[in-house]
Amino acid sequence: MTANGSRVFVSGNDAVALGVRLARPHVIAAYPITPQTAVVERLAEMVEDGSLRTEYLHVESEHSALSACIGASAVGARTFTATSSQGLLYMVECMHYASGGRFPVVMMNANRSLALPWNIYNDQRDSLSQLDSGWIQVYVEDAQEALDMIIQAFAIAENEKVLTPVMVNLDGFVLTHTYELVEVPTQEAVDRFLPPFKTTNKMSFEAPKNMAFTATPAHYTEFKFQQHQAILDAATVIADVDHSFGEQLGRYYGGLLDAYRVEDAEFVLITLGSVTGTARVVVDQLRAEGRKVGVIKLRYLRPFPVEELRSLTRNAWALGVLEKNISIGYEGTVFTNVRSALSQNGTTQEILNFVAGLGGRDISRGDIAQMFERLSSVATTHPANRVIFVNLGVETA
Repeated sequence: MTANGSRVFVSGNDAVALGVRLARPHVIAAYPITPQTAVVERLAEMVEDGSLRTEYLHVESEHSALSACIGASAVGARTFTATSSQGLLYMVECMHYASGGRFPVVMMNANRSLALPWNIYNDQRDSLSQLDSGWIQVYVEDAQEALDMIIQAFAIAENEKVLTPVMVNLDGFVLTHTYELVEVPTQEAVDRFLPPFKTTNKMSFEAPKNMAFTATPAHYTEFKFQQHQAILDAATVIADVDHSFGEQLGRYYGGLLDAYRVEDAEFVLITLGSVTGTARVVVDQLRAEGRKVGVIKLRYLRPFPVEELRSLTRNAWALGVLEKNISIGYEGTVFTNVRSALSQNGTTQEILNFVAGLGGRDISRGDIAQMFERLSSVATTHPANRVIFVNLGVETA
């Protein structure tokens, strides 16, 4: 036992389920899809053994899962669901209803490649395709962060300044099926951190209101502006929730992003998700050789950490964005967001886009070391092509 609870050896999926149980949702809508299935299976087992009291709905599709959560949230219930890949795309219609209705649903997404070709392995094209859906998006690095971010996600989503759904993203198989030691806080500690959900944004006989209505051109823009402002305001709420979580449960995550050895770094790699751990190992190896390199983990893509990223990278000579995504026909979506944020830095630093890991292809320490080599070689040049597919042609027919 530890001061905050117990330590268990679990997968990332199991960690999510444990976090959900500790958050005490009123309604869970479940539909299986690889590699997320174990989450809803574990939650079903918890309901069966009595350790989780919730209304567990085994629905007929991903579309129905999110629809059920919207309906439950509309009467003031705390709700959770989980999905992956094509299942997330099947939910897209409902995602805009959830965000537009200001329903603070929490959803876990197991990042998995999209068809075609058919593939069940990890990349991040599914969630990154939905950055415009009005959801807050957080990307976790390991199982401990997965458990903790599920709990934090409810606190963020349900804050009256935010009232916006949150998607917690885990790299499929790389994280969902990898087992690690995880510290599980006590129920009492989580109850102190996360009080019962209360909202006025619900159907009520005592305070009736019109919900999910049609808006004319005279009013539609104002509703979208309110959503936009809520996600911008969420940045402060995220920082406050992270600080409170650290004070009460002993773990801090840095809010919108996490920086490693960037204070004097000349070359910085920007990452997302589980690959960050490998990048840190490479940074340590290169630092031991006297190279001034660092890594920044983007934890949230919405809200985007514009000011934090500008401040941390202002003195770097060159930057690389490593992402498991490509916006077909242009560049990586994360790269687009990073380059836009840094366009006001007033520097001439080069920024390269490293597209890697599509369809689950391995990203090795050697690959990352070569990315830093590439950054050092372009610091004083202007490459014609800034989008670089890593290991293109390896293991292909």
